[in-house]
Amino acid sequence: MKKVTIRIGEITLEAELNETKTAQQIWDALPFEGNPLTWGDEIYFRIPIGADPEDPKPVVNIGDLAFWPPGNALCIFYGKTPASSEDDIIPASPVNMVGRVTSDIGVLRDIVKLGRARVEKGM
Repeated sequence: MKKVTIRIGEITLEAELNETKTAQQIWDALPFEGNPLTWGDEIYFRIPIGADPEDPKPVVNIGDLAFWPPGNALCIFYGKTPASSEDDIIPASPVNMVGRVTSDIGVLRDIVKLGRARVEKGM
């Protein structure tokens, strides 16, 4: 697993990328920054890669990192989205799973102002 650090405003998250082709593209593009947006309890932002669907998943879990091909966006799921059902967290459309947040994802619930997002290689 490749370790990355994600900073969103004052918040810092540690995460690990998996072994998919999309995750490798993300790793190779690091570091990068973006302007984050929210969709329910999901933070997402455009990143400088393009990837085709790679075993896209229609349902995700809290703490998942995913790439959303239609928006060239990195997504961080920390709760339900507007599309979610009572039991499942559902992205806007299927996403490529690229990793997981390994630190406390709950800190995202406390964000008042998003600020800029930066992703870089971790230690």
